[in-house]
Amino acid sequence: MNIQTERLLIRPLVVTDAHNFHVYRSNQEVTQYQGFDVMTLEECTAFINDNAEKSYGKPGEWVQFAIANKTTNELIGDCAVKLDSYDPRIGEIGITISHLEQKKGYAKETLLGLLKFLFDQENLHRVVEIVDAENDASIALLKSIGFRHEGHFIENIFFKGKWGSEFQYAMLQREWNALKR
Repeated sequence: MNIQTERLLIRPLVVTDAHNFHVYRSNQEVTQYQGFDVMTLEECTAFINDNAEKSYGKPGEWVQFAIANKTTNELIGDCAVKLDSYDPRIGEIGITISHLEQKKGYAKETLLGLLKFLFDQENLHRVVEIVDAENDASIALLKSIGFRHEGHFIENIFFKGKWGSEFQYAMLQREWNALKR
């Protein structure tokens, strides 16, 4: 999967991304609302090597992709896609942007690029994103694009030493098509 947007390239993660990957994956503010915790450089390298064995399209498997600056090819974040185990016409996504690159519109540009790929090229029926109920920035982003709030899971996940709550947002292909007009 290679997706190009105005400023970004969404491409496979490669081992040369490990340093930049570690810069933000080792930052507690970045990991605060994520399902992963602070990572060492060795853990980042192992993650990238493990991810290299995966490819987009296998139902039930998360695949991580690099979000790179189109001009420099430098990693500024990563995103993930998982097709549903039971129905690969349903996808789930997630995005992480480096703390050094936040508030520049990269998350929105990435999300729109992913939706265009998943709905227009891959013909998915539905795309879901699960977000921490306290992650106001991600919630605002999803709403700004047109995702629907579908569910509130109260204390459904234990991570980082406490119970957390999550929201589920989703968009159907027909909703995406209506937004493009």
